[in-house]
Amino acid sequence: MRLIKQNIDRDGSGTVTLFPEEPEDMWHAYNLIRPTDLLRASALRRVTTESATGSTASHRVHTTLVIRVRSIDFDPQAGQLHVSGQIAEENKFTKVGQFHTLDLELQRNFTLEKAEGWDSIALDIVKEAVNPQKAADAVAVVMQEGLANICFITQHQTVLKQRVETSIPRKRQGRAGDHDKGLDKFFQTTLDTLLRQLDLSESKPILLASPGFTAAAFQKYIVDTATSTGNKPLIANKSNFIVVHSSSGHLHSLNEVLKSPEVLVRLKDTKYARETRLIDDFMTLLRKDDGRAWYGPKEVEKAVEKGAVGRGGGVLLISNSLFRAQDVAVRRRWVGLVDKVKDVEGGEVRVLSSEHESGKRLEGLGGVAAILTFPLDDLDESGDEDGIVNGTADREAQNEEV
Repeated sequence: MRLIKQNIDRDGSGTVTLFPEEPEDMWHAYNLIRPTDLLRASALRRVTTESATGSTASHRVHTTLVIRVRSIDFDPQAGQLHVSGQIAEENKFTKVGQFHTLDLELQRNFTLEKAEGWDSIALDIVKEAVNPQKAADAVAVVMQEGLANICFITQHQTVLKQRVETSIPRKRQGRAGDHDKGLDKFFQTTLDTLLRQLDLSESKPILLASPGFTAAAFQKYIVDTATSTGNKPLIANKSNFIVVHSSSGHLHSLNEVLKSPEVLVRLKDTKYARETRLIDDFMTLLRKDDGRAWYGPKEVEKAVEKGAVGRGGGVLLISNSLFRAQDVAVRRRWVGLVDKVKDVEGGEVRVLSSEHESGKRLEGLGGVAAILTFPLDDLDESGDEDGIVNGTADREAQNEEV
């Protein structure tokens, strides 16, 4: 994402103009744009005109529209973002109050004005979005014979880029050659598809995961192909291919792959690995039941009020899905909690992506949790809130899960 213009006053009012350059940027836009915001972007709108004789004609026109956002629809696999709302500024093709859905596109500017002002969370999203070092942390090919899922693991989400499916004849006595030919064709198709997605000039781990020996055989095929064709960029990346065991070649097996020790070592400096370690640390403290790990809205807010999530090891873990709440008051609640921990108490704040495994585990705990600097007891004594079972009331069940 490229920052084109930022004009924000001290009171938080103002606009930001951004230029999305790659599909990952649409994820940032999805987290940034909220209902009631004003969004300006190019649009294609159908216009009906009437002639002097009373006949009508319909045609599409390119124009720029400003809408008051009502809903946001994001397709992470396609990287498409559709923002619906009512037109807020009239032009010669539209009137105020009419409805329109803006399709935000790559390589096209959009300008955003926050209805409630630019708070710390929104500004952090912009800062992270325009960070030039936000390319994919790793690539994974989760496979089995005849099936391969090619995924990009970015700082904020895991994106399925392409699925390869081919039919491979079974091994039969006297006809093993048919199986081998089918497997070679599958490997060739998978490698060609992978190379179309990869920029080999950027060195990054490429995980090859499968049950049995399929991934190892694919790695050998890659090396042999690179050597026989003289593909120097592919040869240079030979050490980046890591073979890992998985229970299947289906996409859900990627979670177990990313938890394997050999992968965590290679990804140790990535955002994904840091967040995974934090959740694991939290779960370890939760199992100890010593009052230093609490989860759920009411419990965590109480801990912050008591100054237990501050300097000296306090960590607030919060899902970015909470900041996408439709209710402005709910969003303010969580922004206020983050600001207090970070700016007043001096604690660490980690906003976890709901599209990563660590974020999904956190959402299972109500979307917010905290590691305290000192133990506290009975934060859950007044019962549940928001329909979520919080605190330590269900610790035995948690211990079984973790």
